Amino acid sequence: MAFSDQFLDELRGRAGLVEVISRVVKLTRKGREYQGLCPFHKEKTPSFTVNEDKGFYHCFGCQAHGSVFDFIMETENLSFPDAVEKLASDIGMEVPRDTPQERERQKKLATLLDVVELATCYFERVLRLPEGKSGLDYLYNRGLSDDTITRFRIGFAPEGRNSLIAALARENVGEELMLAAGLVINPNENINPSGPSRNNYDRFRSRVMFPISNQRGYVVGFGGRIIRDGQPKYLNSPETPLFQKRQILFGLDLATPNARKNNSLIVAEGYMDVIALVQAGYPNVVAPLGTALTNSQIQMLWKVTREPVLCFDGDAAGQRAAAKAAERALPLLKPGYGLRFASLPEGQDPDDLIKARGAEAIQAVLNEAQPVSELLWQIETGGRLPSSAEDRAALESRLKNHARCVQDSTVRTHFTRVFSERLWPDGHPSATRKKNWNKSIRRSSGTSPNIHSADANMVRQLNTAEIRRTALLASLINHPGCFDEMGEAIGTIAFSAPELDNLRQQVLNTLVGNPELDSAGLITQLNDSGIADTVSRVLSTETYRHGFFARPGTERHEVLSGWRDALRLFRDENLAREIEEAKRASQENPSEEASRRLQILTRQKLALQMEDEVYTEA
Repeated sequence: MAFSDQFLDELRGRAGLVEVISRVVKLTRKGREYQGLCPFHKEKTPSFTVNEDKGFYHCFGCQAHGSVFDFIMETENLSFPDAVEKLASDIGMEVPRDTPQERERQKKLATLLDVVELATCYFERVLRLPEGKSGLDYLYNRGLSDDTITRFRIGFAPEGRNSLIAALARENVGEELMLAAGLVINPNENINPSGPSRNNYDRFRSRVMFPISNQRGYVVGFGGRIIRDGQPKYLNSPETPLFQKRQILFGLDLATPNARKNNSLIVAEGYMDVIALVQAGYPNVVAPLGTALTNSQIQMLWKVTREPVLCFDGDAAGQRAAAKAAERALPLLKPGYGLRFASLPEGQDPDDLIKARGAEAIQAVLNEAQPVSELLWQIETGGRLPSSAEDRAALESRLKNHARCVQDSTVRTHFTRVFSERLWPDGHPSATRKKNWNKSIRRSSGTSPNIHSADANMVRQLNTAEIRRTALLASLINHPGCFDEMGEAIGTIAFSAPELDNLRQQVLNTLVGNPELDSAGLITQLNDSGIADTVSRVLSTETYRHGFFARPGTERHEVLSGWRDALRLFRDENLAREIEEAKRASQENPSEEASRRLQILTRQKLALQMEDEVYTEA
């Protein structure tokens, strides 16, 4: 079977040579390489090296040498096609088949890359023309040098509705390809086909253009920053065959060589943060594309370095972003792979701090970066240990919920120990109490939440995943005007606690019958139906702690943004659990049906990763 170079490159990048080999060989980092005992011959002194940068392993004893595919072929006695299939299955990638349709798809991808490259060159040229003066002035006012502008290939999209269309047409690019590349908009989509037809127009107009490249350095999309008044301030390319923003990190292609060399990678909040830090002498910086870090992006970071540092603004939005990233990372943590969190001074972004105190001030912030466990401790305690037994018990319950989310038993045990020691700084609790703490964590990990009957602490007795579901429900109660966006998804969420499931159904029935009802009216009707206690418990500070977006008074766009992130996380976790169960079932009882179910679930996972949302950066 023939595989395209693009697919094999993506598979190599997403799998990671060190991660694959470390499943078989215990590796120790030595400078830019990893070293261990060779699996292909007996030895007492390590002579087996792995170089992630160059993409090969080599043994100086037996001369074994090869790529990630060679390693799987040798250690598992597989052919090359089977090794590719296995590696793709392990990381949930679908293998493209060598069919006429697939060859045509690969040809189209190559063509789209050429189209996007032409657009990049056009935007770069316009920036230096009179039409681009406002964009260039903006960049100069932000303190960017010409070298930095050139390095990031920043350009400008002019005001006209068809400026790019005309420029690409001169290069013999058809509008169908422009549409497929996400460069233009078809105004006739989703309207009455019998109505008058309107012409396509440029997606990006009067915007500073930041090209977004994949890991191989090819431009696959754009982020545009508005110059005149308008919304959204930042606009990403839509999802295309080339561009899936949940699978891309801005600046990763430029940052990777230096990050691997120095074993250090910084994650900032946005494009301008990355660019300002690179110009200030920090070449190893990346950023997500306007959304919370995804599982795929965390794995991408770990392919470069095992403990990237997330450096977010010190304001409320930055703290929420850090909390979301920590929560998303918990199930993925494993020995040697983690995240650290650095917080900038409140009210300052990287550019502000650099201008006020110099580039060295950034390093001082990075030096204070905290691990995930410390960040969660600060979130839950605010740095102060509760004095009363009741509050201490509540804190213990919340910390247990965090530890339960960690799937790796070794890391989970470490979290348990760290939290236990912080809870009782004057000495550990009795051996029995510590034993019960550990037993509680082990019993709950990887299983359905153990829901108790409703009482005054109902919400605190739920694990973190169940509390997130409760936050989804609370967001609809506090913001019934979002019913059109939320209602269908809320209807698919099952709660283990009967009283919560009953409340969910009552909320949906009430809003279907009276869609104009506001939050106060909805709560009144729910209370009148005899479930006031459940409503009160759901609309609690404990729920809001795990879902900032659900609070009353939150702006609509923040509610929907947070709600989508929480819903996506809920679905990702459920699907990951189902995929693991399907893999076990397929291994224990191989059958066509089991294999088909695993394929279906894997496709569902890919489909979820393709979901997109409008991006607005404040």
